[in-house]
Amino acid sequence: MTGLSGAGKSSIANELEIALHQRSLHTYILDGDSIRQGLNKDLNYQDHERQENIRRISELSKLMLDAGLIVITACISPFQKDRDEARNRIPHDEFIEVFVDTPIALCEQRDPKGLYQKARAGHIKNFTGISSPYEPPKTPEIHLKAYDKTPHQAAQEIIEYLVKTERLFIGLTQVKV
Repeated sequence: MTGLSGAGKSSIANELEIALHQRSLHTYILDGDSIRQGLNKDLNYQDHERQENIRRISELSKLMLDAGLIVITACISPFQKDRDEARNRIPHDEFIEVFVDTPIALCEQRDPKGLYQKARAGHIKNFTGISSPYEPPKTPEIHLKAYDKTPHQAAQEIIEYLVKTERLFIGLTQVKV
């Protein structure tokens, strides 16, 4: 999942994981905030460090996929080039780009840490959507307009896509390979 800070990526990822667990599927969420506190603690927010962040997350995703897990990533991932490179690392039928499209004004309203306000005041440099660009996906498999639905409803929309594209079978606990 890709989208601005505060778009709802993590909340939707958590709801999606619950829905998949209810189908006895093994999943793991790689949340951008959590990854930056551990594995990618050495990276800051310059463009080349953002690129490295997504490279590492996509490599880790590939390893986890190889181990049989369904990997859900929830990262801002602001650059199209980095998302394209991640897509090229993951087997074609296992990469589904979900654009969590939420207007920046709503993202700012949801911001519990006040990051947007700090960025607008110039206290945070290279903040995506304010002082650093966000390139919306050109052709995501799923374009979630997350501003008019709950995280649960958004997760159900993803499940419906997985069923429709035969990547998930209703009543079975198996993802199409």
